[in-house]
Amino acid sequence: MSRIFDHPDVPEGRWDYVFNLGGETAWSQAYEIYKLRSYQLSITLAKEAAKRGVGAFIEASTGMVYASNRTPRVEGDKLKPWIKLAKVKLEIEQEVSKIPGLNLVILRIPHVYGEYDPGFIAKALCLARVYQDQQKELKWLWTEELRINTVHVEDAVRALWTAAEWRRGNTAPSSPTLSRRPTLSKGDEGPTANTPVFNIVDHSETSQGMLAKFVGEVFNIQTGFQGTIVSQFAKLNLEHVVDDLNEDVLQPWADMIERAGITRPGPLSPFLEKELLKDSELSLDGTFFERTTGFKYEHEKFTANEVRKMIDSYKRAGWWP
Repeated sequence: MSRIFDHPDVPEGRWDYVFNLGGETAWSQAYEIYKLRSYQLSITLAKEAAKRGVGAFIEASTGMVYASNRTPRVEGDKLKPWIKLAKVKLEIEQEVSKIPGLNLVILRIPHVYGEYDPGFIAKALCLARVYQDQQKELKWLWTEELRINTVHVEDAVRALWTAAEWRRGNTAPSSPTLSRRPTLSKGDEGPTANTPVFNIVDHSETSQGMLAKFVGEVFNIQTGFQGTIVSQFAKLNLEHVVDDLNEDVLQPWADMIERAGITRPGPLSPFLEKELLKDSELSLDGTFFERTTGFKYEHEKFTANEVRKMIDSYKRAGWWP
């Protein structure tokens, strides 16, 4: 920890802000991997920040800690993580909130998108590029109403900074401002009641239908949904369905990379994770953060133009076939 915190220009390593974005970010890892690489990292870092009297410690969590529900979740709603990474993130929330003297804020974030991003939205774009090359219709599982809420990377970063500045000005644990968070449902495990927890999410209420529409528009391909029978079969046989899908797209993607002469393809891939293909709703209400801190989103809605900007950034990086 001394190698992280000690600096000749920072007396006693007492930094203004610490942002914890560390840990294992890959999907579908073993629970033990997340426990080692995410949980242990967060607890160790938070304890050191408390010991050194850091002004604000911002823990980046995930909106996937909530029970799946189409109605936007507020900070006090039922907690029921639906992927292993989110389960460990909730355990982190619980433990860091108990550390004495830690000036903590927890931010629950949905799918982050934006230029150079290789995450969830990027996977959909890679998939669409394969189907465009093959001149095939891209059909999605589940329904167009399924919520896959988003936030632009620039707004996510601004929210982290806004939360830090706000927390530094509200350092007393007994401050009424810190206890305005809705009460957790009975029986839910979560951070302590006086811990400030905020959802960070744009105003677009992004759904699969929106993503499919924008993909169709940008790539000029037909898009649709598989229907109830196929989706029900997929739900019962998700592992086999995902394996088949990956088999269908990974080799064509590799061929496209080779044809384009790309020798360093970067982090992009159409590889689909079983965890990400669940029919679980990621639907958040971010009103509390905006009302409490005065934060305003600069990228209020996920749009087709944002998709185009992402693809342009991949081209500039030399990743896009």
